[in-house]
Amino acid sequence: MAMPITASSLGFHFTAATQNPIFCVPFLRASSAFHATKPCYFLHKTRLLSSGTAIITRAAAPVTNVQDGNQGETDTVPIPIVIIDQDSDPNATVVKITFGDRLGALLDTMSALKSLGLNVVKANVFLDSSGKHNKFSITKADTGRKVEDPELLEAIRLTIINNLIQYHPESSSQLAMGAAFGLLPPKEQVDVDIATRINISDDGPDRSLFYVETADHPGLLVELVKSITDIDIAVESGEFDTEGLLAKAKFHVSYKGKAIGKQLQQVLANSLRYFLRRPTTEESSF
Repeated sequence: MAMPITASSLGFHFTAATQNPIFCVPFLRASSAFHATKPCYFLHKTRLLSSGTAIITRAAAPVTNVQDGNQGETDTVPIPIVIIDQDSDPNATVVKITFGDRLGALLDTMSALKSLGLNVVKANVFLDSSGKHNKFSITKADTGRKVEDPELLEAIRLTIINNLIQYHPESSSQLAMGAAFGLLPPKEQVDVDIATRINISDDGPDRSLFYVETADHPGLLVELVKSITDIDIAVESGEFDTEGLLAKAKFHVSYKGKAIGKQLQQVLANSLRYFLRRPTTEESSF
């Protein structure tokens, strides 16, 4: 008999897949205060390309500058980075957004997050050698607590990426979602067979640190957490990073309150490799 899904302090909950959208992503327009929502279906994952496709490196790619309307010059597009951090603050979900030095105060993004039933309780901007970083602390409006539902965490991630594409269309050339929604889709795609890396190590006697890097696609955060909890491993906290076309996740996990043993580590790693690399039978619809 299959063991029930368990999770720890993140409070993960899953519902059976239906034909109803898991969530709706707000689509804002710069020229109007009106916004609409479009349902996103993530019943199946999308495999990006088969083996043999070149991997996009972290180096920025030159493309035509679409922001200032000057089509005669090229501009180096930085790698967009969106980090969903569940580790650093026990009371709030911390979100960090970087796109070189191009981002402003992101008021539209904060408005879009509020439409998901969230409060931005703290926001600041800081600069370093890698660019300008926007940092938000987010809580659920109805409880005042951090976000623990993986489906809502994924909705936050996709909402931010959607707004980035809406207001900085040149970013779509560096994002997996750019293939579906962007003005400039990626010229190349990531080969999921080559890009996938999985590592599991001890993180003290009571938990392990699980790390995975793979090709990004919408719904990935939810799929990863469910794949882990489906084999009765608890996810306690973690961080999910979107770096251009790649996704990088690290989760603190445990089995029956203890660190994961070597045999179960191998089961988890093999299960995730199979899940991430398996052929797609039906593509996600947006």
